[in-house]
Order: sequence, then C-alpha cells, then structure tokens
Amino acid sequence: MDRLSRPSKLTLAAVAAEVGVSAPTVSKVVNGREDVAEATRARVLAALQRTGYKSPLQRKSIPEHRAVEVVFDSLNSAYGVEVLNGVMEHAAVSEMEVILSITGRQAASPLGPEERAQRMIDEGRAGMIVVTSAFGSAQLEAFKRRQIPIVVVDPLNPPPADVFSVGASNWAGGKAAASHLLELGHRKIAYMGGPSTAECSQARLHGYMAALMAGGVTVEDEYISSGPFKPENGVRAMKALLALDDPPTAIFAGSDSIALGVLAEARRQDVRIPEEMSLVGFDGTHQAEESVPPLTSVSQPLQEMGRSALSFILRQKNGEEIDSRRVELATHLVVRESTAPPRASTPLGESPPSRAE
Repeated sequence: MDRLSRPSKLTLAAVAAEVGVSAPTVSKVVNGREDVAEATRARVLAALQRTGYKSPLQRKSIPEHRAVEVVFDSLNSAYGVEVLNGVMEHAAVSEMEVILSITGRQAASPLGPEERAQRMIDEGRAGMIVVTSAFGSAQLEAFKRRQIPIVVVDPLNPPPADVFSVGASNWAGGKAAASHLLELGHRKIAYMGGPSTAECSQARLHGYMAALMAGGVTVEDEYISSGPFKPENGVRAMKALLALDDPPTAIFAGSDSIALGVLAEARRQDVRIPEEMSLVGFDGTHQAEESVPPLTSVSQPLQEMGRSALSFILRQKNGEEIDSRRVELATHLVVRESTAPPRASTPLGESPPSRAE
C-alpha cells in the first residue's frame, strides 16, 4: 500500500499490481474501453478513486491551485464571519479565490470522503480550511493520501497530531474571565460552555476551574452546563440556573452567542445585568460591543486566526518546511458594562429597597 500513498509517483503498473490485473487492463478502464469484465472494472475504478490516479492528459488539464475551500458547520455567527474576513483579506493579497462550504445537516454534502477529496484534486484547489466543525478520520485519510493540505480552526474534535491547527489561548482566556469575576467579589460563578467534546470549550472550562480553585472557591457541578455555541443554549442554561434555590451571581458564557441568549432570558425574567447578575462572554465579536448592555468578553484575534489558517495552506502548497503544526494566538479580556460587584442579598428579579425604606 506504501507505493500507492504518493499520487505524484503513481503509475498504471502500480495500480495494476495493487488490483492484481495487468497494466493494459487498467489502461482500458482509464480510457473507457468496454472489453473489461464488470467485476474487474469495478475493482480498478475503486483503486483509481482511492489513490487519486490521473492520466497524463488529465494531469495537464488540472488548473493551477489558486483557490482554497473554507468549510463551516454553519455561517450564522459573528465568530465565523470574523474568521472568514481574515481568510478573505489574506486571500486578496495572495491572489487566491475562496470557496465556501457549509456542512450543517440541511446542506450536507452527498459526496463521500474519497469523492470529496478527489473533487479537490479535479478542481485544482490548494487546500481546505475547516472552521469549528467535526472532521472524520476517513476524510482526513483521503486528503492525506492525495497530499491535500488541510488546516482546522477551533475544531469540535481534537485533530490528529499531524494535522495543522489554528486556535487561541482558550485556557488562559477562561482563567481571565473567571478571575475578573472573582476580583469583583463574586463567589457563585457559573460556566455555560459549548459542546462538551469541543477542545476549545474544554480548555475554557479548565481555565475557569483553575481560577476558582486558585481563589479558594468550590466548583459547583450545578453551575456548569454545555451545549451548542448558540443563543438558545444560553436561554436554556439561564432558565435552569434561575430555577436553582441558590442561583449564581455571575456567569461566564463560553461564547458571545451563548451570552446573547443569557441576556434575552434575563430580560424576560426581569433580571438586571449587571446590577443583579454579571455576565462575561467569549470571542470579542461586534455582537459584544452592540449588545445591551455592552458585553464584557474575552477577545479572540479571529481575523488573525483566519489569516494564519490560509498562510498554513499556502506554505504547505509551496513545499515549505514548517516547524510547528499548531498556532495558538493570545486572547485578552475586554471589560465593558455587563460586569459589576455582586449586590447584597436582594432576591433576583426584585428591586432593592430604597433608602427611605
């Protein structure tokens, strides 16, 4: 199988030896001849597709690699748009075209891993950037066999060690968010994370836990939840927290989108932020600046993450030696109006007594 792992050196004879037929038989299949048994043709076609073999004529017709495909699970968040802006900015400077793909359930590709990888070869694409999506081992192997560069940005599942990845300092960001709330005087701090298997969400949770433990605060299981990086997760988790006998006085949301859901549910239940409950988000998108109140948030360099991802693709395409397969960019906390010191024991949703009372 080793001789089939390098498409650039692949020959008809190598394919023939793999399938157990003669080179002329493989040639007949490649050229569309009909005088080949159907069972044999099927085996040869499967080997050709698996290895990405192209005839010399087909190789000459492959366009120059001047396009990169960017794959999102969905593109309905400010996070994704910011990363895409970074890719587009670097693509313009590099004279690259950007092709978008959405892998959400309603827009799932009908192509299998091998077909998808072969399409990348056929259409002359330089590589693929996968943003906040899960990527299966079969797809990674299909790309690896064809030597197609791939870079993942904040993947939902941990990538293999040999896959290039770009992210931010999620652990440090989670620690900074919780530390800020501790410094304000909060001791009952909840964490609303993204998907429990997402590497970035786990790192933010661990940073939050590290800050609380360093501050001598017990991490309460009932204060920790997970779900999608979407506002409805914030709504659901906020309802659960407010139903507790002892709700938190502050929340660290694992994304700005989750925090927006918290704000919406707080308004519905007449919980004032930050007067009655403080809130910190994560991402630092324009949504954080434009929310009411403006959201304290851990800012990620999202556009720089997009630029770095495309840079990885171009360097691989150019055959450069790259020392590190992981780029981790710094986060920083931006304090706005959604955080304040905790108030004394006024029940949530009730106005504090006036001085006259």
